[in-house]
Amino acid sequence: MSDKYTLVKYSQSGEKFEILVDPVKGLSYKRGELDDLTNVLMIDTIFTDSKKGEKPSTSKLESVFGTSDPLEVAKIMFEKGTLQLTAQQRKEMTDQKLRQIINIISRTYVDPATKLPHPPLRVENAISQTKVSIDPFIDAEEQFKGVVDALRPILPMKVESIEIAIKIPAEYSSKSYGVVKNLAEIKREEWSSDGSWMVVVTISAAMHGELLDRLGKTTQGNLQTKIL
Repeated sequence: MSDKYTLVKYSQSGEKFEILVDPVKGLSYKRGELDDLTNVLMIDTIFTDSKKGEKPSTSKLESVFGTSDPLEVAKIMFEKGTLQLTAQQRKEMTDQKLRQIINIISRTYVDPATKLPHPPLRVENAISQTKVSIDPFIDAEEQFKGVVDALRPILPMKVESIEIAIKIPAEYSSKSYGVVKNLAEIKREEWSSDGSWMVVVTISAAMHGELLDRLGKTTQGNLQTKIL
């Protein structure tokens, strides 16, 4: 694929259609970052085979898309078709998605032997030994379970939760609340007469260290914790 242009392809009932688009602007439009297709298309022409310059008839476009207007057809093709990424775009997007999936795994699963999260590099090396493929367009949350299934034969993983009691002085309670809420599930809480916040949370064992680290920074070390 050229770095100067790429294709959006769409097929229906055996009929194939292509449009030529700017690679960068095409990806931005696909992500919803651009609203106007005018500068995304390299040429406002719909093809059946862009290499041969073959184009569908007006009646064929109207039959398939309900319109022969190039911009309206292009909108439908972007929505239902496939944007062909350049090699560099695919690599960058796939690498970014892989980082996200590794982060989710590290935050969710622990090594049953040590009760600690697997280091990201260990997870990445294990993924490289599988045949699992990463889709740059699908959310990491939707893909990570499939990756975990592929990893299980070569990387022992377990979801393990722990319950922690936390007490935070009044002056740090408001800032700490958001940290706790984002990382753990609050089971019960109460406010003491001096304004300090006492809370019991359930959290993935893999996230225990991050929770304590972030709370330590938020409270400048002024907190009490106990694993129940």
